[in-house]
Amino acid sequence: MNRYAWYALAASAVIAIASPSWAATTVKVTEGGEGGGPMTLTLDQTTIKAGETVFAVHNDAMTEDHEMVLVKLKSPDQKIPVVASRHRVDEKQLKSIGEVSDLKPGADGQLKAKLAPGAYLLLCNIKGHYEAGMQAGLTVTK
Repeated sequence: MNRYAWYALAASAVIAIASPSWAATTVKVTEGGEGGGPMTLTLDQTTIKAGETVFAVHNDAMTEDHEMVLVKLKSPDQKIPVVASRHRVDEKQLKSIGEVSDLKPGADGQLKAKLAPGAYLLLCNIKGHYEAGMQAGLTVTK
């Protein structure tokens, strides 16, 4: 093997080692909106592969606290139970994977989870926020 082929092979090996296929997927989550108006929860990607996942959550609101709850759905069209008198999702009826709670305006948080294939929902369950639009679906494939 000549010297140039050896360098090319060595460089390829370094690249392969430096970027392992088992590295976690990062999903950027941005929460926004103020009380009395529409609120948002957006993902930088809505379909990912199964495995270790890091949710990097940022509260982009100026004055409003937010949270992010991750739930595994039975199906993509599963009805989400809302307790109308409390203006909140009934989390006890859902399979919660975890959450980032009490995000102050401008704050960042992180949730790590190992996700299996299926449908997931990310939502803010502070009073009235889910009803104001703070929800986003996530599909996890094999």
